[in-house]
Amino acid sequence: MQVEVATNPFLALPRMVKRLIALAIDASLCVLCVWFAFYLRLNEFVALSGGVAIAVWVALALQLPIFAAMGLYRAIFRYSGWPALHAVIKACGVYAMLYSAIFTAYGIPDIPRTIGLIQPMLLFFAVGTSRAFARYWLGGLYRARLAKADLPKVLIYGAGGAGRQLAAAMANNFEMRVVGYLDDDLTLQGNLLNGLPIYNPRNLNDLVDSVGVCSVLLALPSISRQRRNKILNDLLKAKVSVRTLPSFTALAKGRFGFADLQELDVDDLLGRDPVAPNPVLLAKNITGKTVLVTGAGGSIGGELCRQIAQLSPSVLLLIEQSEFALYEIHQELLAKEYINCGGAIRMVPLLASVRDEGRMGDIMRTWRPDIVYHAAAYKHVPVVEHNPAEGIKNNVLGTLKTAEAAERCGVADFVLISTDKAVRPTNIMGASKRLAEMILQAFAANNSKTKFTMVRFGNVLGSSGSVVPKFRQQIRNGGPITLTHPDITRYFMTIPEAAQLVIQAGAMAKGGDVFVLDMGGAVKIIDLARRMIELSGLSVKDSENPDGDIEIEITGLRPGEKLYEELLIGDNPKPTSHPRIMKAHEDFIPLSDLVPKIKELESCLRFGDVEALRNIMQELVPEYSPAGDVVDWIHMEKLVSVPCCELVGS
Repeated sequence: MQVEVATNPFLALPRMVKRLIALAIDASLCVLCVWFAFYLRLNEFVALSGGVAIAVWVALALQLPIFAAMGLYRAIFRYSGWPALHAVIKACGVYAMLYSAIFTAYGIPDIPRTIGLIQPMLLFFAVGTSRAFARYWLGGLYRARLAKADLPKVLIYGAGGAGRQLAAAMANNFEMRVVGYLDDDLTLQGNLLNGLPIYNPRNLNDLVDSVGVCSVLLALPSISRQRRNKILNDLLKAKVSVRTLPSFTALAKGRFGFADLQELDVDDLLGRDPVAPNPVLLAKNITGKTVLVTGAGGSIGGELCRQIAQLSPSVLLLIEQSEFALYEIHQELLAKEYINCGGAIRMVPLLASVRDEGRMGDIMRTWRPDIVYHAAAYKHVPVVEHNPAEGIKNNVLGTLKTAEAAERCGVADFVLISTDKAVRPTNIMGASKRLAEMILQAFAANNSKTKFTMVRFGNVLGSSGSVVPKFRQQIRNGGPITLTHPDITRYFMTIPEAAQLVIQAGAMAKGGDVFVLDMGGAVKIIDLARRMIELSGLSVKDSENPDGDIEIEITGLRPGEKLYEELLIGDNPKPTSHPRIMKAHEDFIPLSDLVPKIKELESCLRFGDVEALRNIMQELVPEYSPAGDVVDWIHMEKLVSVPCCELVGS
């Protein structure tokens, strides 16, 4: 770095000045070679006077005109290759013939004749070496300088420790070039930090035009999310892309470099400052215990496994029907080497479907888990709407069979991961999750020794099926962003916060509880799409801005999709000891009345009667109001297909 700093001023000099410097260096080498030639001949250093001075002046009188005439000072040394070396050979050859003719063939008094042979050889070596040195040293630095000058220019928001660390990490980076800092501190603005200017954030629009800034890197890992949102709103006006650092915790542990820069998390745009978890509630049902997680390879199930592993259980059982998802989460957890007081935590990956009563019973009888977190479910509304029988089998019967196995094996706690789509559902997915809640409510009311609990919340950012990764990919592809309706709204929460709250809610359970997580305010999805586009440094293409970059295309609501989601069926939820966890009071069907209806449901599933399935679901879940006709793929295909026998008969 110091060599580059020292060399950069030279590379910036005008071409003529650099040629004069090269000429001076060659002249100095020529004089040095004469002096050293006398040393080699006489075996002693001599003063540059008398005959030695004559040899020097003759050498300069020959060398400089010959080198200039043969184009040695027209070449750009940093690009020197074989042609430049060939020119040096020719020039030195001509010089050697003339110099040796004067001092060796003709002879000058007080000057040994061998000087005419030694000095040209030394000069050729010195000049050739200097050209090679210029090529490999100056050439590499100059190319690096040119490459860096063409890199996208970025500013770091925050001139504190994190900002300085980021600038240092990017010093040798060839993806983007830091050209300065932004900071709100008036005492810092206008100063230099490690050679980079500190600007007022209010001047960002001018910097985009004058300096060519295209991105801002947020180096503010410890500020509140409210403050971060204020900064992001200000950055939107400048039309620059925004990237951010990892958390302050990651920085404190030293896990930070340029590669850790992340695309802007959408929780930075929408979320709230998370409430610090209660360590007592987190550890209550987990530390030192055997914990089972179904759907361990999914978004929520996987994050539950990560959070649980940090709380030192004795055994963590991972239940997943997808082989690849199970392998992936198991390898991730093993790589982090979680330990408890007895050493490494035992993690058991188990391929199983929650619909397989025998398999689930066998697993629970073998390990006797203390608590089950039931996250396995089909969650994608349009997919389940087109495949209702499978959605009901997995979400309803899978919950039923897993709960029965847990009760038989004396599991102390059973926590169901539910969804806001279970509230006044308009689709099979939501109705199936509400029925799963009702099954557990009925079990709890039947004096079960197992504490059955439900935790209901909305969308989690970045989960499978979430709009956020979908929008991000569409922006990368140049658009358009596809949106089902301009007025659609959703609740959002980060996956880690949701998992922590699920664990804490389960620890507060008394049996039959329906906990609802505080999701904050509902978010209009079109506003989310606009902010994601603008914080990528792009603009929305619409009627007001026909030359914009990314268009938002409205495609229409999908089967079963709601414009608005809710978290409560009734009113007046009760607060709990945690500010983000509420307790709802929801009606349910007693187990004695529910069991016969479940038998009817199973019968319809065996015969594939989707219309009867829908009718039973409406009967079991009174709030279920289907938004349209049955769209089961098999059912629709049967309606449009003509049986082969009819074709033959005709």
